[in-house]
Amino acid sequence: MISRRNFIVTTGLATTAVLASPSFAFSMNKKEIGLQLYTLREELPKDVKGTLEKVAKAGYTNVETYGFSTKDQFWGLTPKELKKILDENGLKAVSGHYNLGSFLYDGNTEELIASIEAAKILKSEFLTVPWVDEPFRRNIEDYKKIADRVNEAAKMCKKAGLKVAYHNHDFEFQKHNGVTGFEILLKETDKDLVFFELDLYWVIHSGNDPLKLFKENLGRFKMWHVKDKDKKNNDLNTEVGSGTIDFKPLFAAAKQSGMIHFFVEQENNFASNSYDSIKSSCDFISENLI
Repeated sequence: MISRRNFIVTTGLATTAVLASPSFAFSMNKKEIGLQLYTLREELPKDVKGTLEKVAKAGYTNVETYGFSTKDQFWGLTPKELKKILDENGLKAVSGHYNLGSFLYDGNTEELIASIEAAKILKSEFLTVPWVDEPFRRNIEDYKKIADRVNEAAKMCKKAGLKVAYHNHDFEFQKHNGVTGFEILLKETDKDLVFFELDLYWVIHSGNDPLKLFKENLGRFKMWHVKDKDKKNNDLNTEVGSGTIDFKPLFAAAKQSGMIHFFVEQENNFASNSYDSIKSSCDFISENLI
């Protein structure tokens, strides 16, 4: 495969065109498509090995984990056992969603330390904050407290060779005295330590424009969640390419976003079954977006 450096040298003025192309963000590596495993939350706990085999066969190379706990680990598997299954199927857990509520709300580090150790064993790049419970995000001061805790977590993760990311839903875009929670998180977190996993569906669902966010916050959105909005009911998901979201201009701006990984996610409304749905989304992305 020709390297990016050689490609630029040999193409000269064509570089500008390459920068504008949707595939530029992926030109240094093979096309990598990720899946947030929460999509398969009904199947995964019953048969981790068989489910991950199907994920790989569907065309995915990366996954994002969910559901780790100090009691049950990953659906009854230790991080080492899960890593072995991932390796056997050519899958990399480049990110994981870890429930850090006890740290975010109370400052208890036990859960965070266990999550860091699990992420290290999986050789992940990112430890991602997936959710903030409603009682802890009611006003500006709440969001500032969350930002402070995320900064603390990021410092701990950096020592372990990990990065921290924050994953949004739509509630972060609600205004508090004219300021959104998302604006507070962006402003109050250390841009060199804290990154964001932008859920494109939830940004659009909240009435906001991902492209505007890219321009205003260059390079901070290192990861995306890619899921489409159903044409008949915009509160439901659908397979990527089958709904109302035009992903082409978003992928064309991947470099501006800073995106290095993205994950298909579908939480509901599967066309026939979840495996057919993840295959359909993967095929559409591979053929049309990267």
